[in-house]
Amino acid sequence: MLAIDRQRRILELLHGAGSLRTIETAAELAVTDETIRKDFEILERRGELIRTHGGASRPERTGEELPFTERQAVRREEKQAIARLAANRIQANETIFLDASSTVLTLAEFLPDLPLTVLTNALNVFNVLSDRPNLDLICTGGLFDSRSRSFIGLTAEKSLKRYNIHRMFFSGNGLHLERGVSERNARQAAFKERVIASAEDVVFLGDHSKLGQKASFFFGEIADLSCLITDRAGDPAFIEQLEGRGIEVLKGE
Repeated sequence: MLAIDRQRRILELLHGAGSLRTIETAAELAVTDETIRKDFEILERRGELIRTHGGASRPERTGEELPFTERQAVRREEKQAIARLAANRIQANETIFLDASSTVLTLAEFLPDLPLTVLTNALNVFNVLSDRPNLDLICTGGLFDSRSRSFIGLTAEKSLKRYNIHRMFFSGNGLHLERGVSERNARQAAFKERVIASAEDVVFLGDHSKLGQKASFFFGEIADLSCLITDRAGDPAFIEQLEGRGIEVLKGE
């Protein structure tokens, strides 16, 4: 297969899967790992993918994010596996924070039947949990962001000062070993930074496509995390390095 044909096939695979592993792509195309790495480098220079630890992912849409309803449908099975593991972490009578990400909304659907205080800035999370009689459900209020269907800004940030948050469940657009956790939205990043400072157990929920990625605004260091919950396709090399820094990693099946 010519290089141009192989690279075209790589982009077809990437479009369908969202991310690729070098080893698996090499096996699919019957070439060496080194050949695929060189193809990834060429395609990255052309702006058609982003290389990650052990693979590649689709490039970010600069300054643009999918509407919430579309994000919720992406990698639905992976999000459900992640949500189940996250739900098992919750204990009775805790105060937990749930952010406005689509993965955390999935967690809200799997929330255990326990007495809890749930603090959220997400309208969708609030709606999902509004008929649960065993919950003390608290919304931060603040400036409403229609794209993420969440409340952000100074009012939302100030409301956090009143609470001791036992567990924070959140996501972001990227988790990078050197730079940390990042978001495309500056106000979302600022808000989540405040929550991290108020939380005892900081749990990042993210499928394999988030690992090794960087978005525009960084709001947390790797050292701030207590746990990463990802799916079974999470890059083993990335996970090994994360665990080497003392971060617990759980992988949903």
